[in-house]
Amino acid sequence: MPAPEQTKPTLRPFLAAAKIFASGAQTPRQFLEDSLALLERWEPKIGAFVTTNLPAARAAADRSTERWRAGKPASPIDGMPVGIKDIIETVDMPTEMGSSLFAGWQSRKDAACVRALRDAGAVIIGKTVTTEFAASEPRGTRNPWNLAHTPGGSSSGSAASVAVGIASTALGTQVIGSTIRPASYCGCFGFKPSVNALNRQGSHDYQSQSCTGIIAASLEDDWQVAYEIAARVGGDAGTPGLQGPHSVPPPRKPRTLALLETAGWDIADTGAKERLNEFVARTKVAGIAVKTRHDDKAVAALESELPKVTELSHRCNGWEGQWFFRVMRERDAAKMGPITRERTAKYDGLTLADYRADLKERARIRAVYAALAESCDACITLPAPGGAPEGLGSTGNPEFAVPASLLGVPALSLPLFEDDGMPLGLQIIGFFDRDADAFAVASWLMQTR
Repeated sequence: MPAPEQTKPTLRPFLAAAKIFASGAQTPRQFLEDSLALLERWEPKIGAFVTTNLPAARAAADRSTERWRAGKPASPIDGMPVGIKDIIETVDMPTEMGSSLFAGWQSRKDAACVRALRDAGAVIIGKTVTTEFAASEPRGTRNPWNLAHTPGGSSSGSAASVAVGIASTALGTQVIGSTIRPASYCGCFGFKPSVNALNRQGSHDYQSQSCTGIIAASLEDDWQVAYEIAARVGGDAGTPGLQGPHSVPPPRKPRTLALLETAGWDIADTGAKERLNEFVARTKVAGIAVKTRHDDKAVAALESELPKVTELSHRCNGWEGQWFFRVMRERDAAKMGPITRERTAKYDGLTLADYRADLKERARIRAVYAALAESCDACITLPAPGGAPEGLGSTGNPEFAVPASLLGVPALSLPLFEDDGMPLGLQIIGFFDRDADAFAVASWLMQTR
């Protein structure tokens, strides 16, 4: 059966559909063909993909169909259509990193997370558009909710592809706000795990704050993809990786939440603030205590640190990436975008002493945040100052998303709000290595929408 005509972006969760695969009422191949019909319909408008490998996707879907018929699926995500951010290596497709300097470049191997997805039976459709080197230079993807607006970045194609149902999940990355913000802008579920929770071997977004993120059509799909990756390839070397149950953690009502304004509060849209405040009012009616900077010393102490986190993050990234970008300039600076050239030039003079001081400051701020775990189940805030802004020359303001990146803790964006006709998420920020707890709280808060 062909995919129904869509007049607006519509998410297509996979786990809910897979429940009927065993009966044969639908098959992974049929589910994929619906995805490809949506690809044909939407891709000319939104430009979410750099390249695709549809013959391989169909062959993978056929193998998945046979496993489901035999009652032996490789995993709960066997047959799931997936997009891979084009900063992550794939054996069968180029990894161009949003840069003409890497046009056609192939490593001839899968990143660890990609190999894990293949082993779990996922069906990889293609490589999704990233901003240049997963930084700030846009590469033309459009927001499917309004083609004149940004989808966010740097995981722009991943978010756009999930928003219209081409992929049920897509891999992104985040070192500043590159998973949480586009998920919010495109009306998807976004998950940035604790730093080191998912193996990043083969990903070229590899600063110390970077994470492999997952943008999905449901909270259940988000967790399951993360779990299947961790179960097969773990986290980064020397770390335990993502920990938690084999399916999405059940809802758990939090006792206390901290409401964070962050450095983005003064620039947030009035409508976005109103949606968040209305949500807070509902949680209080439900019997949840909500602490703020105005009535809690620990929250106030953290809030006093948050204006520093964006510049501190850029400084850490600037030191960690300076050798790579120096080589890129030597190859052909004219092929680097102006935003990339400006950013790299700004931090080119950092010294090792500067970097060590920045790491020490980051550790101090992380300790301030960790102290909140004694009295709060999670923090909530906006993922962005509002809905996706008009224009394709910028990916939007990251101030709300960067705190979780600097802190190295899990964050989720739940598509609960709307701002001026565009999607807007609710951001849940958890505590280090307690990703499952963040999902449990998020699952419960979804009920208060």
